[in-house]
Amino acid sequence: MPYGQQKLAIFDLDNTLLRGDSDHAWGEFLIQKGLVDALEYKKSNDGFFQDYNNGTLDINAYLSFALKPIAGQPADVLAALHADFMATCVAPMRLAQADALLAKHRQAGDYLLIITATNDFVTRPIAQLLGVDDILASNAEQKDGVYTGKPTGIPCFKEGKVTRLNEWLAENPFDLSEACFYSDSRNDIPLLEVVGHAVAVDADSALLAHAAKAGWPSISLREE
Repeated sequence: MPYGQQKLAIFDLDNTLLRGDSDHAWGEFLIQKGLVDALEYKKSNDGFFQDYNNGTLDINAYLSFALKPIAGQPADVLAALHADFMATCVAPMRLAQADALLAKHRQAGDYLLIITATNDFVTRPIAQLLGVDDILASNAEQKDGVYTGKPTGIPCFKEGKVTRLNEWLAENPFDLSEACFYSDSRNDIPLLEVVGHAVAVDADSALLAHAAKAGWPSISLREE
């Protein structure tokens, strides 16, 4: 299909295409591997996750917390660790109906884009596994190929997702009025409101209520 005729299909990742949250799961994985202080890290990881679910997350504080454990680590060590994470944590989160939805859009000739608040270290390999065309995520800073443990740029969160998408659209000129976006979270209402076809997926209570008022469809990708 000619590029100008393609439609854009956008997907949130965590609790939308996956049964679970890859960001929180990465923290649990680090705890299981004994790479962080179990009690303190779990308390903070769970606290940030609750803030996210409540719509009150300080995204910069969370990214700094989440990225600290990978700071200064050799690339081969991180690659092996992430491969283990994919096999033990991400694989069980796969959803057959989510894979089928991606396949449906792929077969229709759509351009598949994941947009997620979770950092790109965690999520880029997941996007590759799912076979999407591109991903926008919160960016983890690197210097000379080594992670610094700090975020960089505009976090891909709430209104930041809209900003990041608009920047991406400057070089990838898709028509948002023809685009769809699938998400589970109240945090994604700003982006859901700017696409032509918003879809709530296994949504939280706030998004369900908003979707009902806005006339957006609500679906589930979870097996019965």
